[in-house]
Amino acid sequence: MNPVRLALIGAGDRGNAYARWALAHPDRARFVAVAEPDPDRRARFAAAHGIDQAARYDGWEELLVDADLGVDAVVIATQDAGHADPAVAAAGRGLHIMLEKPLAPTPQECVRIVDAVREADVMLAVCHVLRYAPYTRLVKHLIDSGAIGDVVSVQHHEPVGFWHQAHSFVRGNWRREDLSSFMLLAKSCHDMDWLQHIVGRDIARVSSFGGLRHFRPENRPAGAADRCLDCAVEPDCPYSAPRLYRDRLARGEHRWPLSVVTPVFTEQALTEALREGPYGRCVYACDNDVVDHQVVAMEFDGGVTASFTMNAFNTGGHRRTRVFGTRGELVCDAVSVTVHDFTTGTATSHDPETAGGADAAGGHGGGDAGLMDAFTAAVATGDRARILSGPAQTLNSHLATFAAEQARHEGTVVTVARPAALAG
Repeated sequence: MNPVRLALIGAGDRGNAYARWALAHPDRARFVAVAEPDPDRRARFAAAHGIDQAARYDGWEELLVDADLGVDAVVIATQDAGHADPAVAAAGRGLHIMLEKPLAPTPQECVRIVDAVREADVMLAVCHVLRYAPYTRLVKHLIDSGAIGDVVSVQHHEPVGFWHQAHSFVRGNWRREDLSSFMLLAKSCHDMDWLQHIVGRDIARVSSFGGLRHFRPENRPAGAADRCLDCAVEPDCPYSAPRLYRDRLARGEHRWPLSVVTPVFTEQALTEALREGPYGRCVYACDNDVVDHQVVAMEFDGGVTASFTMNAFNTGGHRRTRVFGTRGELVCDAVSVTVHDFTTGTATSHDPETAGGADAAGGHGGGDAGLMDAFTAAVATGDRARILSGPAQTLNSHLATFAAEQARHEGTVVTVARPAALAG
């Protein structure tokens, strides 16, 4: 069987993360075209994958109108606000789509994408990589097999991590809603989707509380400068940019998050980036507005309940979950899964064989590789069942995420919209 031919739209960090799987599995997939407005990123990606000059495009518009494109599917890894138009255009061209999460920053655009892929009868795999992680598959199998009886309720925590919050959501690309999307959508739509997947029911009603508590100008320490390199209090600041990035450079971690700060991994290049770029700014002197902590309470169809907590003020690591059933309790944190049986009084540990770390640098516990494996297999064989995060599986969790943010702002309980109400 010939390798699946892929085009990448958006050669940033996430796009390259998925593409590295293709380099490791050349018999399964090849990237044969790229669209990326940054010439240096475009050139680096093309060189790494041996892409001909004629198949290097400044933007997705040029790529998708090329009659001689010769690809089977596209991977769209642009910024959040740039998802809908290329996805709809790719569907119109009859190409299968792997789309970085979230679907889009508005409910209407999410529905527009789903309608387009359904009308074109093409496959859509949304990059909810947690669904493809080995531990998720194990947890889902245990729950569906009745290991804890009927699920009654779930507690789920996403420890964003103090440094990750500072990097991505205070200094970085996802710091402001108008530039990307609100925090729950940008970061935690993974978790809303994961909960829906594990419970196996649509989310029906939500309420939510949270806000931006710490990363604000009024919390700026006395004597702090606008940039860490000029700051007298930087050595005692937990959010020191020089400490975060120089430590990674010294350890040779030439990947995310360092790769977002500078493409050149030298002390001089990093210092220049911290001096001039956004990642060297004081966390109390940025233009950020997304929340740094949030809780969501949800009710699923059939009455199952769940609570979800996201916050920045922790050391990060794997998500932590407790699933409460009528016959037992399941506790997991991606590297361990334990089932406590009420009848026998025993606790049974299961090995999820997690590959890699919890964050993007570690491949989301094997989820990145699992997604690429599933999507390319689906395209190669036509078996849509290999895709665990298709349009039907994704739209409800997105609409629930929008509803939760509405509930946070309004202080109410919000019923999750049904797709038909947003069409048109």
